[in-house]
Amino acid sequence: MIAGDGGAVPDPSWYRAAATMGVPAVDQYGSNAVTVPPGQQPPAPMVVPTFFVKQRITVMVNRYEVLAANPDGSEGQLLALAEQKRMKLKEEVVFFADEAKTRRVFSFKARQVLDVAAEHDVFDEHGTPLGYFSKQFGASLLRSTWNLSAPGIEAVGRERRPTLAILRRVWDFLPVVGDVWVPFVFHFDFVDTATGATVLVTERIKAVRDRYEVTVPDPRLDFRVAASMAVALDALQSR
Repeated sequence: MIAGDGGAVPDPSWYRAAATMGVPAVDQYGSNAVTVPPGQQPPAPMVVPTFFVKQRITVMVNRYEVLAANPDGSEGQLLALAEQKRMKLKEEVVFFADEAKTRRVFSFKARQVLDVAAEHDVFDEHGTPLGYFSKQFGASLLRSTWNLSAPGIEAVGRERRPTLAILRRVWDFLPVVGDVWVPFVFHFDFVDTATGATVLVTERIKAVRDRYEVTVPDPRLDFRVAASMAVALDALQSR
């Protein structure tokens, strides 16, 4: 992968580590620590400052395409392809390198069956942990809120506009009207709990199908963790 500023285009040949950032194996995360197996070092972060996520609905699965952002802001080459099987009790979403799904490159998986906290771990292609995310169930009753953990990063993400978050919930509870699909445009901002700096932003683009622009201002946040979180915000929102 070719790392750099916002105009960098990743090389998905799959995948060259962008750079060795010197990130420690495990920081003081507490109970939600990203644990690396003894004797192993965490994979070097893959840095992708901007990319897109597009959803395609098929009969049996929700399909997500993760696309590079070209220097002019248009959609570029396919970086990863994910499929979420419907009606699966223990959630696992696998990302593949290409349309043919010949190579599994990363994934995220639920820790428990039917988990209201939506606790998920992110793994690389070899099964090494890369990060962790979970939904704050209580806070999300009014405004969707997520925890995101990765080496060197502890962040919290919330819907940007509280008023819209409440409006979406009211709409869902209205008889008959709530069954009418409305493409609410909403965004998430994730900030580092230690510094207050933004580490991840997902913005929904107006479209018939869900489509997002994802920005990663913090180069410590691995692309695979960012892509997993971005897909989860759509797949697991239950909106």
